[in-house]
Amino acid sequence: MPRRPRPGAPLPPRDGLGPARVRMPVGATDPEGRPWGRVVDFLVHVTGDPVGIDGRLTDGEIALGDGSTVTAGTAYRPGGVVYLYRDLPVEVPVPFEVDVLLHDEDTGLLVVDKPPFLATAPRGGHVAQTVLVRLRRALDLPELAPVHRLDRLTSGVLLLTTRRAARGPYQRMVQEGGLSKTYEAIAPVRPDLVLPTTVVDRVVKERGELTARVVAGTPNARTHVELVEERDGHGRYRLTPTTGRTHQLRVHLADLGVPIVNDPLYPVVREVDPADFGSPLQLLAREVCFRDPVSRAERTISSRRTLPVLGAPAVVDPSSPSSRADEV
Repeated sequence: MPRRPRPGAPLPPRDGLGPARVRMPVGATDPEGRPWGRVVDFLVHVTGDPVGIDGRLTDGEIALGDGSTVTAGTAYRPGGVVYLYRDLPVEVPVPFEVDVLLHDEDTGLLVVDKPPFLATAPRGGHVAQTVLVRLRRALDLPELAPVHRLDRLTSGVLLLTTRRAARGPYQRMVQEGGLSKTYEAIAPVRPDLVLPTTVVDRVVKERGELTARVVAGTPNARTHVELVEERDGHGRYRLTPTTGRTHQLRVHLADLGVPIVNDPLYPVVREVDPADFGSPLQLLAREVCFRDPVSRAERTISSRRTLPVLGAPAVVDPSSPSSRADEV
């Protein structure tokens, strides 16, 4: 069942980033075992930043879920939420740009060509170096939101909406299976692997774990796999998923014995220097097809990116064209 959308944050986005949402747990106690008395004391405890909290308090930049501004005397509200702006982590700049493929101001749809190494939206240590924050800043679109997501290492076609009112129809379209996606991958060739084939299994990824895995149970992941080109022991594969589990395509190819080139997680986790952008994962969201739920037009949108010619080094050119206002 689709999740009910959360109410809008009472603080506006700042520099392309919305405020952090912190829940005040029921039954939570301070370090001395007493129930929390004030919101500010709780925030100092969870952030470890008394100076930062004091500054935000002075500037009126902490708010409760009902929109009221938190003051020094605001009482702790068990089960409630509080919003405040976060400090950005130190991030290695991703040296690739986001190309705009379509900007429909009438429907509020924005389609971009995501590069590898750039996360779709803020999570963990990736905040400013994400498609969402970069484009909010570059295009002055504070209500920009993703319709679906691509893994940080995956490149290709990504849909977003430019205003809050447009989100519902496009997100429902995805939830109801109205977005058809075709991927392309470079991986080794196994002479004994019979293709095409359709992989159907159950893929799960637990919170806090790096990798997903196949487990017994009702199938929740389905991918059609075809080999479309072969050279020097490697192949270009066309992947057509009809489900969207986290890391699904990477898990399925690895389990077939043909892991995607430059995958740092499958079949074995390996350390990668966060400043090394020379070996991108060779997985591309090549094309999406859908009937626009707002305009009712049939749309087919393809990536302009290319995976390397088979047998050539897998390299991305950092000087690729950037996303500019005149491309929108």
